[in-house]
Amino acid sequence: MARLYLVRHGETTANVMQQLDTALPGANLTDFGARQGVRFGLENPLTGPAVLVNSVAGRAQQTAGLIASVWETDPQTVEGIHEVQVGDLEGRSDRDAHLQFRDVVHRWHHGELDARVPGGESLEMIRARYIPVLHDLALTHLTGDEQRDVYVVSHGAAIRLAAAHLANVDPEFAMKSHLRNTDSVELEFDGNGWTLHRWGRLTDFTPGVDDEPMG
Repeated sequence: MARLYLVRHGETTANVMQQLDTALPGANLTDFGARQGVRFGLENPLTGPAVLVNSVAGRAQQTAGLIASVWETDPQTVEGIHEVQVGDLEGRSDRDAHLQFRDVVHRWHHGELDARVPGGESLEMIRARYIPVLHDLALTHLTGDEQRDVYVVSHGAAIRLAAAHLANVDPEFAMKSHLRNTDSVELEFDGNGWTLHRWGRLTDFTPGVDDEPMG
């Protein structure tokens, strides 16, 4: 059965500086981030027809383009699957900013859909733009007679929030299990609901160790 892969983009200059970088178009990939994109393509060769899409952020487009160069396919840019917008915290790298954002993420994972940092998005807003895109991709490509895998190049915090919602993932696990650059979450859609098969390098979905969440 075809599957959905939510892939975090490669390393960016903002990632290196631990900067909250969410406004579009955002920072570019580092040289290492570009190599990560190529490596993802090489380490995940296509075994059949597949769809590759990316968010409108520059780093996601660059990563998808590098993957596509290995797979010899064409990526598609899709609206609505960009990173969580952090509003007044944008561009900051200080500890207080990260703690403020992590507090909001903690509240989201425990059911406070309207929580937000000043000028930023609520979880309700994120779901409203992000989840319908995944459902449309699932209905178009993961069901029916001509199924194909779907790879979505997106962003760390947004991927974790979306995957946790779709597959009813333990909130503590989703909050604490960081996705490194070009890690992916693997999900299966049966026409009614979603099953989580892999989260980065993990197949045991119990709470992990907290780490830098953004990207």
